[in-house]
Amino acid sequence: MHGLINRSIQCFLRDTYGNASWSAISGAAGLGFDNFEPLLIYDTGLTEQVIAAAAGYLQRPRETVLEDLGTYLVSHPNLEALRRLLRFGGVSFLDFLHSMEDLPEHGRLGLPDLEVPDFTLTDQGEGRFLLHVSQLIDGVGHVTVGLLRAMADDYGALVVLEHGGVEAGREVVSVHLLDHAYAEGRRFELAMPGG
Repeated sequence: MHGLINRSIQCFLRDTYGNASWSAISGAAGLGFDNFEPLLIYDTGLTEQVIAAAAGYLQRPRETVLEDLGTYLVSHPNLEALRRLLRFGGVSFLDFLHSMEDLPEHGRLGLPDLEVPDFTLTDQGEGRFLLHVSQLIDGVGHVTVGLLRAMADDYGALVVLEHGGVEAGREVVSVHLLDHAYAEGRRFELAMPGG
């Protein structure tokens, strides 16, 4: 697993629950070090150990921890750059949803060895979609649910999201877009603020 993904998990846990919690979780996971290096490659089992240790320490279901991670990736002020990159997916949540299939390719432009889940979107009509997500880790669909929920809020869209389990080795997320302009979305401009 790419160190950037592991570092994102570390930052989520540290920023959300504090340094002491991260220290306890990393200790329970048996890491033997304090911080993930963003450009190193780690065994996927280590990532799984951290997620399991976090769920145990926080006394929360693994799925909830992963969904919160997805939300964090878009909504935390420290990750404004990622939010901005994702917003380039389109002017509406529907545009963004259709751009999900291109995310792995875009991620590999900057980091060729970055493992990003592959997404396949199926339009079922009447604002209903199925998003199939390749499994980098067990539960990546829950991360996707959190990310999509935060992006829907960012765009001001009203969306119902549900993790639909695993189908043919891919996690399934159902998306029901009820209103693309339900509320005012967060401000987004192409130019960086102050630039």
